Amino acid sequence: MNGSRDDGSATDSESRLPTSDTQQANGASVRLITARILGLVGIVLYNWWIWVLVATNLLTDTDEFFSDLEATGRPDATLFQHFDLAAGFVLLVALLLRGPWGPKGKRKEWRWFLLFAVASAVGGHYSYACPEGLSPACRNAEWHLQLPSHHYVHVVSGIVEFAAMTIAVYLAWKRTREDSGWVARSVKATAVTMLIGYPLLAVAYLTDNFGAVVEPIFFVCFSVMVAVEQLEPRRRPMESKATPVS
Repeated sequence: MNGSRDDGSATDSESRLPTSDTQQANGASVRLITARILGLVGIVLYNWWIWVLVATNLLTDTDEFFSDLEATGRPDATLFQHFDLAAGFVLLVALLLRGPWGPKGKRKEWRWFLLFAVASAVGGHYSYACPEGLSPACRNAEWHLQLPSHHYVHVVSGIVEFAAMTIAVYLAWKRTREDSGWVARSVKATAVTMLIGYPLLAVAYLTDNFGAVVEPIFFVCFSVMVAVEQLEPRRRPMESKATPVS
């Protein structure tokens, strides 16, 4: 039996297969495009600090951290909190839509990207009680556990955010270190930048100097990694195989 009728039209069994494959491919394509658009929106929201630098005078001292702008009572603090909350939520949805699949199968770093997005959202919901980067009294009260609980939730979420992305970068570097494409080069450059940035961040935090100069290094690195994660070619977990026509 051949795969067509006498008039040359396709049989039902032959026509259903390409239609099903086309529908699956179209669905995957729409999902991927949606994930990338949401990823871009999330990156823009996450980098609200750029708008602060170029369009406002809210940053009064280069020694403060941008999280200090979200402290209770600061101008537009609620707005910046909402930006972080929205960024975390949108990035989480984008990452879930994109999924863990890469050219060589599941990417181990994907789950750490999810944790990063959740931590970002939590940090936006729970703000600093006072600007620790500007106020020695605030820093002293923080170390003596005298501040409201939401302050410490923000501190812990920030630590988780940085730790999750650092682990994600390490796993991505480990996965791509033998490759030579743009993904591998981007991951390696990000990893090197973060290695240089962490000692600078430690000095900035411990000395209360140049926080607003050092912190953006990590915002940029995190944003680059999210973009790379979204744009890396995706392999479907089940490759469709055409059934031979008898």
